[in-house]
Amino acid sequence: MNMQTQGKIHTTKEAEQVTQRFRKREFVLELEGGSKYPQYVMFQLTGDRCESLDGFSKGDEVKVEFSLRGREWTSPKGEVRYFNSLETWSIDRVGDAAPAGFNQDAGGATFGDEPPPPSDDDDIPF
Repeated sequence: MNMQTQGKIHTTKEAEQVTQRFRKREFVLELEGGSKYPQYVMFQLTGDRCESLDGFSKGDEVKVEFSLRGREWTSPKGEVRYFNSLETWSIDRVGDAAPAGFNQDAGGATFGDEPPPPSDDDDIPF
């Protein structure tokens, strides 16, 4: 499920090597949706996309294309828990030219030579 949102970068974290094959980097956007209180929403970049956030700073207005991901996990005690993540596919500055390292094409900006985001038919559960 591909979605878009726009907001200001509130926080960026350093890349984290979670396992030998999985690396992620998280960042938080401040969203103003007409509510009395701003919403702070965490997104993540994975793999080679982690460095793509390096050209951005706190306060930059950006548009983010992302996929909503969710998975089920059963603890060793048998408790079932559910986790959600917002997997970022592209990020663009609002009102500026695209930063270095981005490819512009008819489908929008994507990171490096990465393939486009998966279609809604993607059956991977995470």
